[in-house]
Amino acid sequence: MTHDWRVDRLDRIRELIKEAEPDVVEENKWRKPSNPDGVPTFSLDGLICTLEMYQGKVKLTFARGASIDDPDKLFNASLQAGVRRAIDLREDDELDPEAFKDLIRAAVKANRGK
Repeated sequence: MTHDWRVDRLDRIRELIKEAEPDVVEENKWRKPSNPDGVPTFSLDGLICTLEMYQGKVKLTFARGASIDDPDKLFNASLQAGVRRAIDLREDDELDPEAFKDLIRAAVKANRGK
């Protein structure tokens, strides 16, 4: 069995989220027969984002992404959604760690009404 690059990517994203906001709580929600492990969710004063693996990509969906400034243009999916925004990452896509951590911090501020 070959190693799945998506697992490493998820692990790195988890590290970045914890670096940005050490008090973040990770939980697996929405378990179902087709996805018995559920969906990893990250919360602090409300839902920040979900992290999912799809064929060929990893998807980070920010629950309140439409209300978060994204000066580095990390959001590249769900751009027309009313409330959420997402980042789709394929195997060779780079994710700027500092810009991503800034986005996590902005999501927490949005949850806190700031």
